Amino acid sequence: MAALARWCVQRRLVAVLLWLLAFGGVTAGAAVAGAAYSNDYQVPGTESGRATQLLQDGFPGLGGDSDTVVWHTDSGTVRAADVQQTMNRALEEIAGLPGVAAVAGPYDDRGAGQVSADGRTAYATVVFEDTAENIDRAEAQAVVDTAQAAGTDGLQVELGGSAVALTESSGGHLAEVVGVAVAAVVLFLAFGSLAAALLPIATALVGVGTAYAGIVLLGHAMTVADFAPMLGMLIGLGVGIDYALFIVTRHRRGLKRGLPVAESIANAVATTGRAVVFAGATVCIALLGMLILRLGFLNGVAVAASLTVVLTVAASVTLLPALLSFIGMRALSRRERRRLAEHGPEPELPTGFAARWSAFVERHPKLLGALALVVITVLALPTLGLRLGTSDQGNNPGTSTTRQAYDLLADGFGPGVNGPLTLVTHVDGAADRLALDNLDATLRTTEGVASVTPVTYDAGGDTAYLTVLPESSPQSERTSELVERLRSDVLPRAETGTSLDIHVGGMTAGYDDFADVIVGKLPLFVGVVVGLGCVLLLLAFRSVGIPLKAAAMNIAAVAAAFGVVVAVFQWGWGSEFLGLGRAGPIEPFLPVIMVSVLFGLSMDYQVFLVSRMYEEWLETGDNRRAVRIGLAETSRVINSAAVIMISVFLAFVLSGDRVIAMFGIALAAAVALDAFVLRTLLVPALMHLLGGANWWLPRRLDALLPRISIEPPECRAAHERLADVVEELEKERREDVRDIAG
Repeated sequence: MAALARWCVQRRLVAVLLWLLAFGGVTAGAAVAGAAYSNDYQVPGTESGRATQLLQDGFPGLGGDSDTVVWHTDSGTVRAADVQQTMNRALEEIAGLPGVAAVAGPYDDRGAGQVSADGRTAYATVVFEDTAENIDRAEAQAVVDTAQAAGTDGLQVELGGSAVALTESSGGHLAEVVGVAVAAVVLFLAFGSLAAALLPIATALVGVGTAYAGIVLLGHAMTVADFAPMLGMLIGLGVGIDYALFIVTRHRRGLKRGLPVAESIANAVATTGRAVVFAGATVCIALLGMLILRLGFLNGVAVAASLTVVLTVAASVTLLPALLSFIGMRALSRRERRRLAEHGPEPELPTGFAARWSAFVERHPKLLGALALVVITVLALPTLGLRLGTSDQGNNPGTSTTRQAYDLLADGFGPGVNGPLTLVTHVDGAADRLALDNLDATLRTTEGVASVTPVTYDAGGDTAYLTVLPESSPQSERTSELVERLRSDVLPRAETGTSLDIHVGGMTAGYDDFADVIVGKLPLFVGVVVGLGCVLLLLAFRSVGIPLKAAAMNIAAVAAAFGVVVAVFQWGWGSEFLGLGRAGPIEPFLPVIMVSVLFGLSMDYQVFLVSRMYEEWLETGDNRRAVRIGLAETSRVINSAAVIMISVFLAFVLSGDRVIAMFGIALAAAVALDAFVLRTLLVPALMHLLGGANWWLPRRLDALLPRISIEPPECRAAHERLADVVEELEKERREDVRDIAG
């Protein structure tokens, strides 16, 4: 690491130009290739997946994404001649657009149910040739433009559906700008030097910018969700600024001790840079753990987020040293440079609140440890009520066309029209046809069903489907209960004595199936991620206790963060105030992604805190001193880093995207709890209580494990000397025992 830093310092212009060339090249490639994101939640083998496949096979023209055009009049009715003529013309134009398979309007015999009871709202169904994840945005935009062109002062026209949602932007990059601005203020207050404050931000922006463009290109090679670039940026800005902050802090400490600029940079990268690489590796391992779930939708998210972390780590240990060499002594504030010139090098001792807090924890470990456990437990309690499901376009901003279409449909036809269920089956013979005809009446009397469309057969009569409109919205728990009722009770009775095998599909059914698959694989996933993290810490710190405590702390941080997410998004505590819509279930993929990200980020603070304690332990062998000094010297920088991360993550609530807002709030809550409750309170308290047992490792296991150390070579040498001394003492003790007379 030191050799790499020296190379970057000696060839600083080359290092900077290489990064700028990579950033420019990847960005240009992404601009030429364009985005190709895909939100494919289908899981092979589920009932909703089979329903979709049957529908695509039997009705090729209906297997694509189904969207709606909604129009509403404040006066008169939608059956007025002028309204009918205007909308028929618009629907005919839409039917002729590229990518559109069929349009079903309300003004024919089959469309009577598409006009509301008060006659003021109507809708048409626009079926695309492909599913939403494969629809070109320009094709969806053409449908939106054609439909909205028909609107007048007295006629409101809005559109809803997954394809239409592709045309709605997230509202620019306000979230990123706010997050970076807050981070700059915190860094300036921490360093007192504008140059030193700007370098971590510049490093993170170059790394994240390169990764963002790389994710755009990645979308052409594998399934990448449309929120993956924003998620990568959220994670990258947080960890990138923090990693650079830790290295700059170590460099500034070296300058204050009188080291030359080049040597101080090399020392910072060789020490803190090692911890940065190790912490980044734990984040990547946690993220790539999603690959074991074998879900294409999550594979792209895992690779995209990992790519961002890898590039931010690379920028921190290569680009940052080059930039630090450019500013030289200006990494220190003017007052610090003046003091250094007047008084010479001085050791930087932990003073102020950090030192007092460290001593306070040492004196009251039991009380403070119990208090931290109570806080974490209370915040984690809402996680027990976590309900996975789908939010819908009713959670979109009120000014969006999808939200207005959703509200118009819900007001005119009931909330269930926004999330119809599709029942699909093979048909074999007259008995099956008779059973399907009778099923219509049975469904109408089923609890939770608002209406049912007539059965539709394909050209050969081999496949049939019918649409069920629930009484409740797609995200309602009552709709999920209706799906379960149909699958477990109503449909099995209707299939008795026939060859029918009716599958329930639709938005809610698909999300419920996806959630079931995720929940089923979650224990394996968590076990693998926790296990790999523990192995890494075991190798790094040569201790059994450190990895076990880290795993427990990380799980506690994840549970408490999910408790906050449940309270805000599922219970609706403050969600309307934050502009995030009404309460609803948590997205099915959120637990997996959040466990990966939060576990990785939690490891960061564990590594930076314990690595300093470990250095002191290797030099002195005194656990109390190691914990006290480690906490005193790292708590300030950890807290500064936490404030930056929290600010960046909370800023993403401004993105206007419910999913990204969930990530932002969950990450901010986890980092706050991790930094201010777990790492600076509970972890040191437990380490004081456990004493020397913190660093215990069986000798046989120590001999078998490979040497992978975070600490620099001089600390490893101290470790070996300490081990030799301990071995000699134990040898003398054994000899003394043998010399005692029997």
